[in-house]
Amino acid sequence: MKKGRFDSLVSLSRRRSIQLLMLVLVLYLLLMTFEIPLVLRTGILGDGIGGPEAESLQLFIDSRPIIVDKGEEFVQKEVEGRNVSSRVYRKMGQLREVSGLIFDENAFNSIDKDDFSELHRAARDAFVLGKKVFDEIKKGELKNGSELGEGRIKNGSEIACPCSVFLSGEEFSKKGGLMEIPCGLMLGSHVTVIGKPRKAHKENDPKITIKKENDDFVLISQFMMELQGLRIVDGEDPPRILHFNPRLKGDWSGKPVIEQNTCYRMQWGTSLRCEGWRSKDDEETVDGQAKCEKWMRDDDDNSEESKTSWWLKRLIRRTKKVTVNWPYPFAEDKLFVLTLSSGLEGYHVNVDGRHVTSFPYRTGFTLEDATGLSLKGDVQLHSIFAASLPTSHPSYAPQRQLEMVSEWQAPSLPVGSVDVFIGILSAGNHFAERMAVRKSWLQHTLIKSSKIVARFFVAMHGRKEVNVELKKEAEFFGDIVIVPYMDNYDLVVLKTVAICEYGVRTLAANYVMKCDDDTFVRLDAVMKEVRKVRMERSLYLGNINYYHKPLRNGKWAVTYEEWPEENYPPYANGPGYVVSSDIAHFIVSEFEKHKLRLFKMEDVSVGMWVEKFNSSKPVEYVHSLKFCQFGCIPDYYTAHYQSPRQMICLWRKLQKQGNAHCCNMR
Repeated sequence: MKKGRFDSLVSLSRRRSIQLLMLVLVLYLLLMTFEIPLVLRTGILGDGIGGPEAESLQLFIDSRPIIVDKGEEFVQKEVEGRNVSSRVYRKMGQLREVSGLIFDENAFNSIDKDDFSELHRAARDAFVLGKKVFDEIKKGELKNGSELGEGRIKNGSEIACPCSVFLSGEEFSKKGGLMEIPCGLMLGSHVTVIGKPRKAHKENDPKITIKKENDDFVLISQFMMELQGLRIVDGEDPPRILHFNPRLKGDWSGKPVIEQNTCYRMQWGTSLRCEGWRSKDDEETVDGQAKCEKWMRDDDDNSEESKTSWWLKRLIRRTKKVTVNWPYPFAEDKLFVLTLSSGLEGYHVNVDGRHVTSFPYRTGFTLEDATGLSLKGDVQLHSIFAASLPTSHPSYAPQRQLEMVSEWQAPSLPVGSVDVFIGILSAGNHFAERMAVRKSWLQHTLIKSSKIVARFFVAMHGRKEVNVELKKEAEFFGDIVIVPYMDNYDLVVLKTVAICEYGVRTLAANYVMKCDDDTFVRLDAVMKEVRKVRMERSLYLGNINYYHKPLRNGKWAVTYEEWPEENYPPYANGPGYVVSSDIAHFIVSEFEKHKLRLFKMEDVSVGMWVEKFNSSKPVEYVHSLKFCQFGCIPDYYTAHYQSPRQMICLWRKLQKQGNAHCCNMR
């Protein structure tokens, strides 16, 4: 072959190679231009981060991946025909998965303004703020105690809380009607309130008043005293540990009453109404005190026995026990002295030196949780005084709750697939709850053998020192997935998407389960229920609600724009449910395509997604009341609203007795 022809062929080959390379580059640029950026990029952060390697961990809030500089290895996983890169590194001779949900701010620029809902705005703001806080944690720029008042943590060292707090009525008003109790209450703590109920007034709010035939308005006089806890996440009301509500006038019964209740994670419990009748003798007492004492009623003739029986008892010399009837403990425009004290079994209320009510402690709360007292309504406060208070609080000293023992560390992630992945929703300051889960059902042999894998999913907390402690906890236990956005009640649904992504892409799990950190799970019972359905079938397992209607008024109101239909699709209650891997894959895929409908109620959202999946492939809905929505029932599969003490108690009962018995302790 002639040299000139050879050179021309080589030149032609080079030109074709360059053209091919340019074509690939153009296609790549077109793809990147027209691809809708993800609100959440897949990848996962927080699972075992720490040690010397943690200093080189870099998180980018854009489309770039997480980078680990030291000891990085890349592992290709085959997931439904596609390769997924997982970045892992060695720590203490183990491979640990690095994970994190990466947020792209430009994603919101691609969303049509008509579709840019309040939920999108909340997500955007939460991720922007969360990214800032997360970066500060990594760089060590947070200063412990920067947002703490007296009696908490300052400059990394604990400061004793005051043993008593006093506020005048004027000071209380300036603080917005809330008195801070820095380290909560303890056994023997007491709060004294001196005030005066205002005179009844006309109530014209149609949501409150009940109009009578001859009256235009109903007269109202009532006030509310509440022991409150710290607000867990933005958008969620602080928990009402004790709601004490005397109604002098205006109750639906037409009589003066005292109503008491609790509200745990925005769910009100069953109220205890005291209506002037003493609790029955055979009714459970609280530290030996009746739940409700008697007071005089205008419909009570105060005759507890007939005249005939009275004379008969006199003849046989049986003396009658003398009882003293007191009036209702509160009167309009009359000063009262109320003392609330904490006993062994519950709270006790005395007014003007007389016992009035007792309220037993309820599941989910401890005395230390009561870090604030509010007073509102038709009452004029003179002063408020709290004494015999604890001088430290476990939430401000997480090391008291966390036991840094290797026994409680999570096992390494398995190389192959797992039966079930359990994502546990938790809040940053729930150190005690996570520790109780680690020491109870996470010790099951199914967890230890890696047939089931569980991880806590936690977002950034509003208190920065909590995030610092959270990072230390994640580094040691290796069981926390940190989702880098500011925790918000309305954005819990994003954690659920993260749980599905982790379960099917990081672990290739056959099933994905979601629960809360106050949910006790009987793993063997759940697995038994899952295995009743053939593997090739799509599964949605839990305590399923059918034909539930959206509320159109109140705190849980849903507008017709948000949900125009009369009924929600079938959905499982949020404290514990299971979906098969194909449904979890569908959720993640739809999310990445921006076709996943986000709804502010997480459990309803999942029901919507499963219904959409069901339109193309049949889903087997399996309903069981043993996935308890409230509390615990015998032979439970999951028990909700369990305190850390109850978690340990339930586990010990399972270990000793082998049967699923509930624990009634608070």
